[in-house]
Amino acid sequence: MNEKNETLKPNKLINEKSPYLLQHAYNPVDWYPWGDEAFNKAKEEDKPVFLSIGYSTCHWCHVMERESFEDKEVAKLMNETFVSIKVDREERPDIDNIYMTVCQMMTGGGGWPLTIIMTPDKKPFFSGTYFPKNDRGGRIGMVSLARQIKEAWKSRKEDIDKITEDIISHLEGFSNEQPGSLPGKEIFDVTFNGFAERFDRENGGFGKAPKFPSPQNFLFLIRYYNATGDKEAINMVTHTLKQMRMGGVYDHLGFGFHRYSTDEKWLLPHFEKMLYDQAMLLMAYTEAYQVTGDNFFMETAYEIVEYVMRDLSRDGGGYFSAEDADSEGEEGKFYIWSVSELESILDENDVDLVKDFYNLNDEGNFLDEATKSLTKQNIFYTKLTIKEYANEKGIEEAELRANLERINQVLFDKREKRIRPLKDDKVLADWNGLMIAAMAKASRVFGLQQALESAIDAASFIDRRMKIGEKLLHRYRDNEATFTANLDDYAFYVWGLTELYEATADFDFLGEAVTLTKIMVADFWDSDKGAFFFTPTDSEELLVRKKEIFDAAIPSGNSVAALNLLRLGRITGNTEWEDKAEQLFKYAAGPLEKAPTAFTMLQSALAFLLGKSTEILIAGDENSEDCQEIVAELNKKYLPNNVLVHIPANKTRLEKIAEYTKNYNTIDGKVTVYVCSNYTCKLPVHTIKEVLEQLDL
Repeated sequence: MNEKNETLKPNKLINEKSPYLLQHAYNPVDWYPWGDEAFNKAKEEDKPVFLSIGYSTCHWCHVMERESFEDKEVAKLMNETFVSIKVDREERPDIDNIYMTVCQMMTGGGGWPLTIIMTPDKKPFFSGTYFPKNDRGGRIGMVSLARQIKEAWKSRKEDIDKITEDIISHLEGFSNEQPGSLPGKEIFDVTFNGFAERFDRENGGFGKAPKFPSPQNFLFLIRYYNATGDKEAINMVTHTLKQMRMGGVYDHLGFGFHRYSTDEKWLLPHFEKMLYDQAMLLMAYTEAYQVTGDNFFMETAYEIVEYVMRDLSRDGGGYFSAEDADSEGEEGKFYIWSVSELESILDENDVDLVKDFYNLNDEGNFLDEATKSLTKQNIFYTKLTIKEYANEKGIEEAELRANLERINQVLFDKREKRIRPLKDDKVLADWNGLMIAAMAKASRVFGLQQALESAIDAASFIDRRMKIGEKLLHRYRDNEATFTANLDDYAFYVWGLTELYEATADFDFLGEAVTLTKIMVADFWDSDKGAFFFTPTDSEELLVRKKEIFDAAIPSGNSVAALNLLRLGRITGNTEWEDKAEQLFKYAAGPLEKAPTAFTMLQSALAFLLGKSTEILIAGDENSEDCQEIVAELNKKYLPNNVLVHIPANKTRLEKIAEYTKNYNTIDGKVTVYVCSNYTCKLPVHTIKEVLEQLDL
């Protein structure tokens, strides 16, 4: 809570757990949380509802709060005109998904803060995003907006009713997709060509500014390269990942990636750091290393792990959601440097090295967005890797690396004394699932025991603190777990559990993945048309029950669920799950054909179904030296369409969910490996050399 708020009267948000809602708890706007109390009040007083949706690390949410929601004139108008509701989009993605779709339908765009004005029965008739206090630059201000809505509510109720009817009708059509035919492999070529046409060959990434990471695109392109051998696919990935890592969108002192780049060169970021970006990018750098063997990608993966474990991990397990862009009321202030400040900290030689390597100068190296002038502040970025810089300057790479590590540590320690951006310390099941999957994958590929332990601790925390019975809850904070879990929670967490099972051979993770998948199918599956709804059958009734199938900042729950169904179907021998995955692909066929680059995670799952997939069954003591050698060598290989099944000596529990495993045993007391591909098994073997030969590696 800010000091200036201590003398103010709190509104109805004061008892909430969300950091975002608590940020607004001392606004003079009479905010309510989403719930019956607010909607009943709107009905009783015959007022429209002003719904504002955002999240704690959203820069423009902070701006709108300062300009409008903390302003007494605006608050007076809002309190007279509306019943005002605040929603944290990360706590209630079900609400956000629906009303963001409304905004996109009505305005052609969207984003946060999301502003919706609706009737007391939750039917929207006006939408937008950021509004200043007063009209500015062709954008209506909150003062004018409140007055216009107040007048319309009194005199144009019939017009409002007509608008709401049209919106509801369009909304219902969004989840009414008719299933088509199963897409074929040709869609992969179409998608690849779409990326090739938009690829920025100089700066990396796709299209123009702003540039978002969208790591699921890299995962698809790596799979496409693996299947086709097309070097352009892997070049698009490696060039972009290198440019991002060297750009200002990466935190060169504290590690981790900022949200996105406002320019085409990956220089000037929006500075918030999101857990899901770290997770998906960790996967991308890990897979890029597997395919290329380039240590640059391994080093970046190590640094992401270090950042997440240091700054986004909670004691007792689990991962925090995000770090804000703003500190002391300014975006990026925590991360930028003037040359004069560097000169007060470092000696002359170190300053010269930092300025040259990180491209800093006295005038500053980026333009202020508002004034379009240099600021005397600098963002760290590089034009060359350490190896390339050492070669260009004719110095030893090891010496350069040691000097930079020493200098960076000094600057990092100094930076830690600054006022830090707000940390959103809530734990979300879906984002934690992504990070568990990424940490488990990194632990397998790099042998990172600390990453594996971190993932195990997070899974243990979710199991202990974020469930009711066997069902998941969405959010934990301040000793409270609540909100009905959505599709993403189940799909992403099952992904994490499956990766943990393959990394540890611990049946508990596989058993939990199977249990949660059964719940997901029972509670979310549309038995009429296929695919999963975003909300379960017993969730709060909203305007419509939507399905999300296209990828956005993170993959869609349906995309990840499809891959889970295929992997777990192969691990357990449950062909019904494979059938459901195929139905899901058929449901998505129409949208996939229209916009293939928006469905890259779904296509990664489709590639598992249509490509050459393999089950590797290892019978024997998973802790034995022979078994560990085989697993370690397999982990180094890029095998996106393979599943690894551990068959212990005592396989009673495994046989209950994978009955076929009763036929697979050790031979002659040795660890025995069975390689099965396209529903056919090869002869059992005992050495990694024989396994790799059977895999054609």
